[in-house]
Amino acid sequence: MSNTVAWVLQALLAVGFLLHGVLYAISPEPMVRSMREQGRWPPAIPAWFRVFIGVAEVLAAIGLVLPGLLHQLTFLTPLAAAGLVVVMIGAAVFHLRRREFVAVPPVAVLLVLAAVVLFLRWQVAPLS
Repeated sequence: MSNTVAWVLQALLAVGFLLHGVLYAISPEPMVRSMREQGRWPPAIPAWFRVFIGVAEVLAAIGLVLPGLLHQLTFLTPLAAAGLVVVMIGAAVFHLRRREFVAVPPVAVLLVLAAVVLFLRWQVAPLS
């Protein structure tokens, strides 16, 4: 049962972080410009850091599912989840400092889901 829960959470997190990571890492300039004009793009972070976050999220998404599917380097799955926990803590602090309180609950949900995957894959149902 816990293995199934872990796989479902890993898949959900992988899809979400893959999409967000691609958006952050390779977003075309016209889209970024239009989102900034509408006030929906975070201008407070430098472009290089935005790309770094995007690449890290894509790698974490891959690390959540690929080791288990291939049965190779399975220790990377809890590490990917741990990395996402750290990223989500940073995202929560970032949004709180900017007083973007509406963004904090979704970040908190992702943080908790990543922490559950970390716990399950490290302690309860490690991949073999």
